Amino acid sequence: MLTSRVAAALPRLLPCTRPYHKKALTNTAVKQKRSQLFTQEAQRQAALITDIEKIEVQYDGQPENCTLIMNKGMSTPYNCAQHINQMMMERSVLAEVDGQVWDMHRPLEDNCTLRFLHFRQSDPYYANKAFWRSASVMLGAVLESSFKDNLYVELCSYPSPNVRSGSFVYDVDLKIPEWEPSKEELRTLSGEMVKLSLAAHRFERLEVDASVALKMFADNRFKTQQIPQMAAQSTSGNTVVVYRIGDFVEVSRGPMMAGTSHLGKVSIVAVHPIETNEAQLFRVQGVALPRGFLLNHFAYGVLEKRAQQMNSGRLPLNISSTEPQTQASTL
Repeated sequence: MLTSRVAAALPRLLPCTRPYHKKALTNTAVKQKRSQLFTQEAQRQAALITDIEKIEVQYDGQPENCTLIMNKGMSTPYNCAQHINQMMMERSVLAEVDGQVWDMHRPLEDNCTLRFLHFRQSDPYYANKAFWRSASVMLGAVLESSFKDNLYVELCSYPSPNVRSGSFVYDVDLKIPEWEPSKEELRTLSGEMVKLSLAAHRFERLEVDASVALKMFADNRFKTQQIPQMAAQSTSGNTVVVYRIGDFVEVSRGPMMAGTSHLGKVSIVAVHPIETNEAQLFRVQGVALPRGFLLNHFAYGVLEKRAQQMNSGRLPLNISSTEPQTQASTL
């Protein structure tokens, strides 16, 4: 059922018992199309900036407060961190721009104040939320790429991140009636998460018109229902935010952590079937620690056992009325 890279570890091939599209779609082709559209739109938006305008960024933090002269609409908090020191570049998960939580790779729009957020600060609430949300997106990337192309995987959504739930989640349509993964299969998916972390991809952020997003996700019936709702609730009333890690593209309000390398020890621990009015879905669950955080084997085992319990996050029981909050929520 999985790609040749991991097929040896997952020997059971479950047949596709439900037609999913008039044409034989493959996740590989769809993923490439979305990534190409992302690149084209990013280049189009970059070309709109014809004059470089300077802005003042008032940085507040270690090693000392300072004023940075950056480029409007081009420079990001990560670029600012590059002017400060290596530690800021590596540990910063999010930024706070004029008091608003901000992606590290989101361009700055005007003169502003800037702080960096990380996991070891006294109150890492926003960093933790971004970590859980980003782990769900990474899980979606793994699920979309790990199965063989004869099994078309449609990602549905994930609940709003809740650290207290004990697990990160992605709800997915595998086009199969049942799946009870073995421990070896779960370990294989965990290994794919580790590979994605080691790849150290940035979470690239791009705000696009809803029509562009619908073109990107034309082959996913869940996303095409969610995008118009998300766009209607945006500030402009017609845009959504898409993220890319590697060649995987996802739609979400965010914010996300700076890059996949912030993910440390990780385990995919459970798969629960979910009955909906339109599809048989599976809730895939995992648990993880940020990079650099260590627990002994027993303590981490306790977290894994807790994460195996069915996550209580909102279920997409009615796909056609799924609210954008099931995809991601603002902090």
